[in-house]
Amino acid sequence: MIRLSLEEILLKIENRECFVAVVDDYSFTLKIDKYEPYVCGAVHDGHQFRKALWNNCKHSEYDRWYEEDPCTKEMVDEHPIVIAGCDSRFEYDLNRSPESAVYTDAWGKKLWKNPLSEKEKKISLLKHSNFYKVVYKLISVLEQIHGKCVVYDIHSYNWKRWERKVPTWNLGTANIDQDRFVEEIENWRQSLSEINLPNEIISDAKINDTFQGNGYFLKYITQNFKNTLVLATEIKKIYCDELSQVIYPEVVAAIKKELKVRIEKHSTDFMKK
Repeated sequence: MIRLSLEEILLKIENRECFVAVVDDYSFTLKIDKYEPYVCGAVHDGHQFRKALWNNCKHSEYDRWYEEDPCTKEMVDEHPIVIAGCDSRFEYDLNRSPESAVYTDAWGKKLWKNPLSEKEKKISLLKHSNFYKVVYKLISVLEQIHGKCVVYDIHSYNWKRWERKVPTWNLGTANIDQDRFVEEIENWRQSLSEINLPNEIISDAKINDTFQGNGYFLKYITQNFKNTLVLATEIKKIYCDELSQVIYPEVVAAIKKELKVRIEKHSTDFMKK
């Protein structure tokens, strides 16, 4: 992996070069091994939280980890194109619009002891803006090459807070063309439901059961690119103990192995249609 400026990353994508890089402010990573017609995204994988904000934050390190999506980049990091956030959503949320990306409160608790200065907000929002400049360039080039593409928008969610049974996998489709992509959506849901997981974990999959796919990453791509399907794919945190901050590596490895095969097959079928 190399460190590149935003301009260098954009130029490499424009020239269709392959590379693995972190942007020079360390806010996100991008790997392009080959310009295949699909992308894996893990926008909430990041846990970094810049030091200037530490003393002003009411939430603990665990509070932040609890609402992030740990290991989601690891689950897809063998695919040819992977873009992932490095910073915590508590610094700025890549899955929210610029207007709401910097939190004032989070999950019912005030986030800052004192309101953030405009200077601190600008630092965060510049990172947000730069990430989406790269997303725009990347999807533009993929559509130029292939005519269409599919984005697997990987998230996780806390399930122990729910008072009812919730699915292992949830697909949020409220903001994509469900009529146009009905077959691709159902094929992906069915494939997820067939995943084999260790420790007797059942892999069921539903559509719009816990979340509806209202994230900005999906909306931004869908609104700007009519031939790109974004599948907001949430796994409940069966791969960790969300209350004690323990990761189960054997479950993460199993998910990664299954997604390697299933994403490749689904994207191939998508392109054939």
